[in-house]
Amino acid sequence: MRAAYYDTNGTARDVLRVGDVETPQPGRGEVRVRLAVSGVNPSDVKSRAGLTRKIAFPRVIPHSDGAGEIEQVGEGVSPSRVGERVWVWNGQWRRPFGTAAASIVLPSEQAVPLPANIGMEAAACLGIPAYTAYQAVLLTGTADGSTVLIAAGAGAVGHYAIQFAKKRKATVITTVSAPAKAEIARQAGADHVIDYKREDVGERVMAVTGKRGVDAVIEVDLAANARLLPDVLAPNGVVAIYGSGAPAASIPFQFLLQNSITMKFLFVYLMPQEQRARATAEITRMLEGGELVHNVAQSFELGHIVAAHEAVESGKAMGNIVVRIA
Repeated sequence: MRAAYYDTNGTARDVLRVGDVETPQPGRGEVRVRLAVSGVNPSDVKSRAGLTRKIAFPRVIPHSDGAGEIEQVGEGVSPSRVGERVWVWNGQWRRPFGTAAASIVLPSEQAVPLPANIGMEAAACLGIPAYTAYQAVLLTGTADGSTVLIAAGAGAVGHYAIQFAKKRKATVITTVSAPAKAEIARQAGADHVIDYKREDVGERVMAVTGKRGVDAVIEVDLAANARLLPDVLAPNGVVAIYGSGAPAASIPFQFLLQNSITMKFLFVYLMPQEQRARATAEITRMLEGGELVHNVAQSFELGHIVAAHEAVESGKAMGNIVVRIA
């Protein structure tokens, strides 16, 4: 089968190759999915570069997210699943071969049925971004009557987080870096959008909340934004953190202590089974009802996977990057 792969860590241009590799066969409890689209996430490009973890296998086919159709099942899996449209998660987590390939073999539960009204490109955006967003909203306790500040509302995770928070009837404030991104965040349902390059985030948050502050923050870059927490959080607030632009971050300890702030860190690959089951059920319901807005910023062919990785690394994409496998 055709796949993109790398044999060592390095820049996309230096190490990514596209060629023929052996087609995997499903074992007991597994399915083989013929992939139509692969999602590219920041964690995928960081892994390829060796920034978050060094290569652990002789060869790696990257990417954890994707969508396609089940073409073969292993022992113990109902043959009725053959032909089922699915989206997949944790494709390359703790295994060498991910979704940047014609096919992938995974445990059956990691191939989630896809409603007929959802296209493959949108489905390839769900895994890491949607699960991360759901878990962050869940951990902050966001609910009717609460106010949440979501960083990077036009980003892959932030865009879904806005929608999950609004589903719970919360008031959503989000930050963006450009007018075009502000429009994307508003389309997702954000009540208030702050352009952090042109406005003072703390002043705007206090104006919106009547100087009370927000009940929760969902944060993509703790190292860059921890300093803002005293300007935006109400006492007894909660911060859910799923990323940082640097491996170490300085936090405003005295403020956090004296205001009884709770900080929760989440790593979507290790999402507890019960939380993932709840997330999968809610995502499926929202997909079936046409309630989720998806944001595919750019789409590349598999032969142009280097450009796809570089697009993610540039940080300029307003949404998800996907790779078409056909």
